[in-house]
Amino acid sequence: MSKSIRLSEDAYERLAAHKRDDETFLEVVLRLAGERSLLDIAGVLSDEESTVLRQVVEERRMRP
Repeated sequence: MSKSIRLSEDAYERLAAHKRDDETFLEVVLRLAGERSLLDIAGVLSDEESTVLRQVVEERRMRP
């Protein structure tokens, strides 16, 4: 079973920009729709782990 959807030219161009050479548009939509949000991983780290991670990121940002 399949469904048809309408896209504006702009939406089509944006979708096409994400398309890989070996992908169909169906595969692009499924790949992009399957991406996880950062909210999906909220709470994964303990308070201690998140503190260490913040420190590491901050140190890396300060490097030239």
